Amino acid sequence: MKTDTISAEGIDHIDRIEDALQAIRRGSLVVVVDDEDRENEGDLVMAAEFATSAAVAFMVRYTSGVLCVALPGERLDALCLPLMVPRGNEAMQTAFTVTVDCRHGTTTGISASDRAITIRALVDPRASADDFNRPGHLFPLRAMPDGVLERPGHTEATVDLCRLAGLRAGGVLAEVVNDDGSMARLPQLIAFARQHGLPIVTIRDLIAYRERMHDTVAGACDALAA
Repeated sequence: MKTDTISAEGIDHIDRIEDALQAIRRGSLVVVVDDEDRENEGDLVMAAEFATSAAVAFMVRYTSGVLCVALPGERLDALCLPLMVPRGNEAMQTAFTVTVDCRHGTTTGISASDRAITIRALVDPRASADDFNRPGHLFPLRAMPDGVLERPGHTEATVDLCRLAGLRAGGVLAEVVNDDGSMARLPQLIAFARQHGLPIVTIRDLIAYRERMHDTVAGACDALAA
């Protein structure tokens, strides 16, 4: 299913959600695009547990450089990371928490190596609140409990993709920009994904994928109950 808000010339260049999940499982990056009538932006996304210095450096080079880590609320609560602003007035209601750096194995926290360490630590079940300095250079984001079915944002899409891939529920994301610093839109995002051999998928297709999964599970439960 392709969204009618994606321009006709772009539809044929959008990959399947299954392609993105395979890439996520391999520790690769994917490009995730929201609707043209929403932010109309694309984020580089990868599973947090696979973050490396090379991947972070790539993200910094081709994005705004502001790296976020999308996490479920229960993980953020366990790490004692409250919202940066309790009732923000930002248009998209992006749920930023206080920023962090990992205390162990890092220096200033800003290098690609340091940020990769912090990203991995945020989804490491052995890490606790005491393992992080506040403030820091990574921006955790609080995902809505029901993912893209509740909010069609990049935060929720990142957590959903990691969960659907069978990985820890958390991923790093950053917004792709053009060489002049302007935000990359769909034609540029498609060209970027093809240039670097990355899958490109839409949040609308992820919503449809999750809805199909829900219908399949519900149908199986009904059959067992019959």
